[in-house]
This record gives sequence, structure tokens and C-alpha cells, in this order.
Amino acid sequence: MVRVRFAPSPTGNLHIGGGRTALFNWLFSQSQKGKFVLRIEDTDKERSRKEYVDEILYSLKWLGFDWDELYYQSARFDRYREHADKLLKSGLAYIEKSPEGKEAVIFKVAPRKIKVNDLIRGEIEFDSSLIKDQVLIKSDGTPTYNFACVIDDAEMNITHIIRGDDHISNTPKQILFYEAMGFPIPDFAHLPLIMGMSGGRLSKRTGATAISDYRKMGYLPDALVNYLLLLSWAPGGDREIIGKEEAVELFDIKNVNKTAATFDLKKLDWMNSQYLKNAPSSELLEELMPLLTEKKYIREGGFDRDYAVQILKLFQARLARLNDFVDWADFFFLDDIKIDPAAQAKFLSRDLSGEFKLFISGLEKLDNFSVENIEKCFRQVVAELNIEAKALIHPLRVALTGKTIGPGLFEVIYYLGLERSRERLAKWIK
Repeated sequence: MVRVRFAPSPTGNLHIGGGRTALFNWLFSQSQKGKFVLRIEDTDKERSRKEYVDEILYSLKWLGFDWDELYYQSARFDRYREHADKLLKSGLAYIEKSPEGKEAVIFKVAPRKIKVNDLIRGEIEFDSSLIKDQVLIKSDGTPTYNFACVIDDAEMNITHIIRGDDHISNTPKQILFYEAMGFPIPDFAHLPLIMGMSGGRLSKRTGATAISDYRKMGYLPDALVNYLLLLSWAPGGDREIIGKEEAVELFDIKNVNKTAATFDLKKLDWMNSQYLKNAPSSELLEELMPLLTEKKYIREGGFDRDYAVQILKLFQARLARLNDFVDWADFFFLDDIKIDPAAQAKFLSRDLSGEFKLFISGLEKLDNFSVENIEKCFRQVVAELNIEAKALIHPLRVALTGKTIGPGLFEVIYYLGLERSRERLAKWIK
């Protein structure tokens, strides 16, 4: 049975590169009806943090990568020491003492050629004469990365190791350990790096933020997974939108690109907008609830969920991120709205008392306060005033919303309601 592992270190949050590595491991295991193993590599006692472990687990669950087994390296120190002792007894390793008298276990590297048939890159050859003797157990008693992960991969029956190509230099060292301990050597597949738009390594400025931050910024998990999938792989036929289930059916690790992928935040925004358009509004509202609560747009006990869903529908087709809704729709939830100074200077600098009074009077006379009737009222007012529609529609929008753009004006008035619309317009009547 195919068994793959994703092995993050909890010395920081899960970032885009790690998220893509987890995705490709999860996809491969699913496509092969295998197992996806999660291993927390927390041997660095000083830098490992529980909050990072929690963030990694949370992010993987949010992305939808359910694991079949979970291990912590910190619980396996005895196994690493046991194997180091075996290598000492066989003469393949030796003890090196520090000036303080502490002992480290060192592996003897013999010169030879090492060939790896990488599933993505083809054959790669290494010369071990260029590799110095390797530390297995440090003088503080902790195992080194290469030694611990080889033992774990062997004892957890990992058949395929899929990881970033920044680990290629570790591969020959690990193969030496596999052979020395008599373990079967798994297949390797090294994913290309993810670069920023400028061509350099991905940085926080170009997208290397934590996966959990992308949720806070208003991205949907399925959209982010879809985008990560296209960083080095494609479903064919110039398609870009593809769900995880279909990707599982089509995925082949050998079809992953060798060249570095470019992380384009604008492309991610576009993809997220496609998912936002087609998502049920009620589900999007659940994602928005923490943001709306934080901004004090909604309060427990006084929150009309159906109303919020209807408001969300007004903006949904134009959203690139869920957070856009929080910025754009504030005037529906707040009593004291902020007026854009430039918009005020452009559209509300002259006295509009007569126009606003006439429009308010028309709204008050409506028997049925509907979008259709609100528009009829508006058309009657501009006809009576003998002015162009834009001469009144823009001032009304700014006075009611504080902004120059947004949903249709008549929908805005309908969902604000007669009372709030009247109050906001009255502020501009002298």
C-alpha cells in the first residue's frame, strides 16, 4: 500500500510552500488509495511551540487534508538512540566528544556514487566523497533531522517521499542511512520551488504568509487548494477551476512540472472570486461571522441572519475576498457611516435640499416599498425636476452609503429601509 507523509516542523506556521507539499502528498495518497501520515517533527526543543502545532493542525483541517495517522518525533527519542547504538556497534559510526565532555554520535561517510530515480526530475547522481561525516545524535542527546526522518520513514512504512526540492541535498545522506540500517529505500519526488512574481524566493511581501492568514484575509479553502494545485501541475485542456475530488482522479505525480512555480496573488484573487460567486450565501456568511462580530457590525441577540444573507448577495458577484464585503457593506450595518471626503466634495458640495425633500416625500407615499417602486419614484422625481438621472443618483448614493460605488441604488434604499434612508438624507437638507 502507498504511504506518504507530510512532516512539518512546529518552529513556525504552515506557509504556502508547506501547504502545497501537504496537498501533493494528500492527492497522491488519495489517488493511489493509500494512507496520508502526518508527522510533527518537533525535535528542536528550543524553537518548537505548541501554538505552531495547533496552527499547523488547524490549517490542514481547514484545507481539507485529513490525515490517517499522526506522530510526534519528540515521543520517539528512544528509537533514534537505539538505532544510533546499533550503528556504533557495527562500526559504521563513532563517538566524538566536545570540550565539555559531551558525546555526539557521528556516521562515517564512505566515498561512492549514489543514484536516485526521482519521480519528477528523473535520474539524479550524487558523489558522497563531497559529503562530510554526518552527525546522528547531537551532544545534547537530540537526533539530527536526516537521521530521525529516515528512521521514522522506515518504521512508518513510508513508500514515497514527496517534498520540496530544497531537500534534494538531504537525499544522498538519507540514502546512506537507509542502507546502513538495512531499510528499504522509498521513492523520491522533489517539487519545484515557489517563486515570487519578481523571480526571487517567495517572501512575506510576495505571498509567503501563513495559511491561517489567508483565511483571515477572506480566501476560501477550496479556492486556495485549487490555486496551490496549479503551482506545478495542471488538469489539462487549459482548465483552471478543478475541485479536490476530480483532481484526485486525474493526479499523477510524474506529471508535476520540474520548473519553479510563480505565486501570483492577483491570480489567486481571481480564482477566489470564482469560488465566491458560486458558493451558497448562507455558507459564506458563516465564514464572515467572526469578521462581522469583530467590526461590531453584528451583536448577539440582535442579529438578523436572513437580512445579512440578502445583503451579502448584493455584493457576492463582485467579491475577490470575503474581507471586501466587510469594507464595502459597512453602511448597511452601522448607524454612523463615514463619508468619503472626495465623494462629498464632488457630489454633495451644493445644496440638494429641494431634490432630497422631494425624493423623501415620494418614498413616504409608496404603498409598497419595493425595489421596483423605489425606482419608479426616483424616475418621477428626476422627471419633475427636469434633470438627468446621474445628477441625483450620485449624490443620493454618497449621502446614503458614503461611497461612490456599490450595489444598485434602488436595492440599497430597499435594504436600508425607509426610516434609515430618510434619516441619512435629512442630514443634507438645510
